[in-house]
Amino acid sequence: MAAMGNRHTWVRAQRRPRKALFLSSPIGLGHARRDVAIAQELRRLHLDLQIDWLAQHPVTRVLADAGERVHPASALLANESAHIEDESADHDLHAFQAIRRMDEILVNNFMVFNDVVDDTYYDLVIGDEAWDVDYFLHENPELKRFAFAWMTDFVGWLPMPSGGDAEAALTADYNAEMLEQRSRYRRLRDRSIFVGSPDDIVDASFGPGLPDIREWTEAHYDFADYVTGFTPPTEEERARARARLGYGPDDVLCIVTVGGSGVGHALLQRVMDAVPLARRQLPALRFLVVTGPRIDPSSLPRRQGARVRGFVPDLYLALAACDVAVVQGGLTTCMELAAARRPFLYVPLENHFEQNFHVRHRLERYGAGRCLRYAEASDPAVLAEALVAEVTREVDYRPVETDGAARAAALLAELV
Repeated sequence: MAAMGNRHTWVRAQRRPRKALFLSSPIGLGHARRDVAIAQELRRLHLDLQIDWLAQHPVTRVLADAGERVHPASALLANESAHIEDESADHDLHAFQAIRRMDEILVNNFMVFNDVVDDTYYDLVIGDEAWDVDYFLHENPELKRFAFAWMTDFVGWLPMPSGGDAEAALTADYNAEMLEQRSRYRRLRDRSIFVGSPDDIVDASFGPGLPDIREWTEAHYDFADYVTGFTPPTEEERARARARLGYGPDDVLCIVTVGGSGVGHALLQRVMDAVPLARRQLPALRFLVVTGPRIDPSSLPRRQGARVRGFVPDLYLALAACDVAVVQGGLTTCMELAAARRPFLYVPLENHFEQNFHVRHRLERYGAGRCLRYAEASDPAVLAEALVAEVTREVDYRPVETDGAARAAALLAELV
């Protein structure tokens, strides 16, 4: 319906432009990069498709660089990244418990979403780990008046050993509730897309008396394979990227990055402490430390041979140009390094079930990276030695899929 002052003109459905609303999880930047790639592929299949984004910082930073349209109501969203940062300390984030304690944020953001879809008709809503929308639509299925597609790169809440029996019972209860919702309202999701393949799913159960996670997911999801959003750069493109960053062919470049949230400050500090020791072993070693959009570069100490930058557009190109990397255990950054066939150390956040179980399982399947516990990285000498050793490690990763964005878009295009 088109508004003209106080008058309204009804537009027949067949004459309305196709419209989609994209919801991208703000916990890190990985979702944003892959979602932009999927949106671009979706527009190639439907040239008339208009896409609005209901998003918050730091996702909006990526969307601005990509020229995407952010819905004005995004300013009303409560910031999930800030909550996650408040829940973390010294490279420790109890992700499951942090999600449990963000009910007020999720309720607020669902109400914003509901107002948006009340005000504007969308043919399709795409939720990339939009937990609030998926949960509350299942609780209130009468509110659904659009095709709804759900995307995720992991399935199943898993307990951390430190949580004991109480956390094991809670995660099983959360999983059981999800299974009950899906069984009762199978029609609510018009498509469930797993960003990966069946082998990327952990070999575990949802809980006592509940189904096997992989078996259930194979029965209820379509699989897009992994979505990098880029074709691995050639050697010439790598050389150009190094030159743009200010490094020559004789430099051994180490890139350090902890994603788009402010959770990784402690790891960045640990790496800075190890810089002098690592450069003593390998004088050609140079460091480019990328703090991301939510960590102040000036909060880190200065070290000879190390440059610190905030947000770096097209970070995947910088990662492809490096000789080695040190990263947090986030899936996107690790898989970008795997796709570029770069050696890297990854340090999962303590008590982060996704990074410690789901992501690690996937990386081990690809044979990518070396996991280093944060306790091991607390000794600068150990971290420096591991980093220097990683520079010379022969890479023999399983190839990462390059058509994931197109596969995901093809699954979504059927709903518009």
